[in-house]
Amino acid sequence: MIATSTELFIMVRRCLLTFKPFRIFVVGIGFFSLCFLMTSLGGQFTAKRPGDSPFTVRAEVLGGQESRGVLRKISDMLEIIMKRMDALSKLSNTTDTHRLDELSSALDRIQPIGLVERIQAIAQNMSDMAVRVEQILQRSMANNRVRDGALGQCETPKDPRYPDCPNKMDWMRARWTSDPCYAFYGVDGSDCSFLVYLSEVEWFCPPLPWRNQTATPTLKPPPKRQAIFQSDIGTLLERVGTGKESLSFMKRRIRRLAVQWATAARRLDDKLRSQWREQKRILVHVGFLTEESGDVFSPKVLKGGPLGEMVQWADILTALYVLGHDLKISVSLKELHGFLGVPPGRGSCPLTGPLPFDLIYTDYHGLQQMKQHMGLSLRKHKCHIRVIDTFGTEPAYNHEEYATLHGYRTNWGYWNLHGQQYMTMFPHTPDNSFMGFVAEELNETERLNIQRNKVNNMAVVYGKEASMWKGKEKFLAILHRYMEIHGTVYYETQRPPEVPAFVKNHGLLPQQELQQLLRKAKLFIGFGFPYEGPAPLEAIANGCIFLQPKFNPPHSSLNHEFFRGKPTSRKVSSQHPYAEQYIGRPHVITIDFNNSEEFDATIREIMRINVEPFLPYEYTCEGMLERVNAYIQNQDFCSPEAPFPPVNSSGAWLGGPPSPFMLLPNSSILTWASNASYYTSWPPLSALRLLTSLEGQSCVEACQSAGLICEPALYRFINIKEAFSALDFQCEGLESEMNHLFPAFSAEHAECGLQQDPLLFSCAGSSAKYQRLCPCRDYRNGQVALCRDCL
Repeated sequence: MIATSTELFIMVRRCLLTFKPFRIFVVGIGFFSLCFLMTSLGGQFTAKRPGDSPFTVRAEVLGGQESRGVLRKISDMLEIIMKRMDALSKLSNTTDTHRLDELSSALDRIQPIGLVERIQAIAQNMSDMAVRVEQILQRSMANNRVRDGALGQCETPKDPRYPDCPNKMDWMRARWTSDPCYAFYGVDGSDCSFLVYLSEVEWFCPPLPWRNQTATPTLKPPPKRQAIFQSDIGTLLERVGTGKESLSFMKRRIRRLAVQWATAARRLDDKLRSQWREQKRILVHVGFLTEESGDVFSPKVLKGGPLGEMVQWADILTALYVLGHDLKISVSLKELHGFLGVPPGRGSCPLTGPLPFDLIYTDYHGLQQMKQHMGLSLRKHKCHIRVIDTFGTEPAYNHEEYATLHGYRTNWGYWNLHGQQYMTMFPHTPDNSFMGFVAEELNETERLNIQRNKVNNMAVVYGKEASMWKGKEKFLAILHRYMEIHGTVYYETQRPPEVPAFVKNHGLLPQQELQQLLRKAKLFIGFGFPYEGPAPLEAIANGCIFLQPKFNPPHSSLNHEFFRGKPTSRKVSSQHPYAEQYIGRPHVITIDFNNSEEFDATIREIMRINVEPFLPYEYTCEGMLERVNAYIQNQDFCSPEAPFPPVNSSGAWLGGPPSPFMLLPNSSILTWASNASYYTSWPPLSALRLLTSLEGQSCVEACQSAGLICEPALYRFINIKEAFSALDFQCEGLESEMNHLFPAFSAEHAECGLQQDPLLFSCAGSSAKYQRLCPCRDYRNGQVALCRDCL
């Protein structure tokens, strides 16, 4: 009789149990290969012919009688080896060396001519053979589970509601071994297991009538809990973890600002006393700090590398924790897998259980990692994600299909998220949400000390890397005529040659020492790079005047390498546009550094004026807590919005006026009529201000010119034909299409265009062809992210 695959496995097991694997490793490897080959061939030769059952192994018997003869010889050889090993194992007083010699001699005597060469050739493809053996064994096991009457149950269903089912079945037949996660969910190589998986784990095939249809008990969402402000940061510091210099930097910052966060929490708690705040389950996955993304920041922390991202992440963690939410922190893929419950494998399979988090804060690196390891689940759960995105992502770049068709595709973007799921460092892109960070606040005593101790002729340069100093000699020489210049450029052994000799370089300073330096200095001067970092705000908060270069023409992805490939068309007019626009003189002065006369006159002006420390409310701990709390409690991208206008409105507004808009007194700006129907939204409709842009003007610019902020969340209320008539546009044609500039009016053709895809509602973008319809809103003093009625 020829040994079956099961019998061969028993023989192999007995062989292996006879060995001491670590002491006779070399022979063990060779013998294991031989045993493995026996098993593989045994599995192939005992396979049934196609047609035996739905689980039949689809494998032809190779070699016919010749192969059976080879198998019989190999089986006999295996029995001889087993007997020899049994004898060897009983020789308790024989040395291991002697046993090895005995085994080698036995193997030499039983090798037919050419057999070893054949075995060695086959062993080179051992990994492929292992997969094949696994398929054969699992299909054989599945065959034993299916009895009479099962035939036909596992044919691919033809259901027009599931058009992708046949293609997915073909894919599974060819590729189900490509990821261990399929086996984790019970796939064993049979058509039945494919159908079960595609109908119950994924959703490409219809439910199977022969499966147990007992309804899986619906997991109730956890009960809602009230969020309570927290002031003790001990637990947060434990959760941040250790082992990276970047994490140590973040923990030092959290400790240093702990008292300010606690004070801010008490103030906001008083302000929101009547409000019930829901506690959210939140995961923070800092993708750029994972080893898989390269973690390029940690090695640079002590060398003057970019710290703005880590400043922001430290403040985000603290804000979420202090607001009282249930917080988990991940800085590795292993932690990410554990928190999400990702099945083992390479990420091809979706999560089957409910997402254990209400919100996930991550970055572009983390988003890519989640795509690789969550499979199809990312599409299902991405409404919970918030992406920390320093420079912003505009809708035209975010919409994958539109970006690809219209030339907006870059290395970033194209995730088809809601625009406000991207969260920026500064409020420069109203299509996104402004997350921000905090700068240290001064108490009254510190403010008085700063004013008393300011050195009128002392300047600090914004530039920690020597490369930033190249080509700056001309205006530094002018500055040196009036002021003592200090630098904080990193170096290891010798002074960087790029830094002029008249500059007093302190090297890289710890945060507290840098603060002391800024509290003495009169001037903080930028070189034009880095863009939009936190340092200028910290300098202004410590009583410095920030002098920065104006860019003419503005820097953008069209003319500057740094912005090329970033998912934004924004034009940056200076090194720090927020400081220029929202703070301005006398704290911030923006000039052309190439104009020596203007530069000289400005330095002399700076020495004559005195300024007090200034910090915008939105960059205080309380301001950030207020803003982040409003987002968490009000932004919801998972609940589908009702169609607007309502389907049953029939052009009328529930008995109200023919148009829901009315003019503000003494203004050309429209607002939502008080006697029109009211619809729930956030920001509320009471904040809406409708106006039109000039041709070639974006809605960002149009709203700013009226002292307002463009609000993309309100676009759906103006994307109606009544908005055009209320603005006195005469539409000879009204079309709806995917266009990131719509809704808009074309004067050339007297055509009105409505937006077809809500993901393309965008404040950014302009065209000389169109006057855009712009949903603007008011804002709170010192908090541009929130309207006056948004708390």
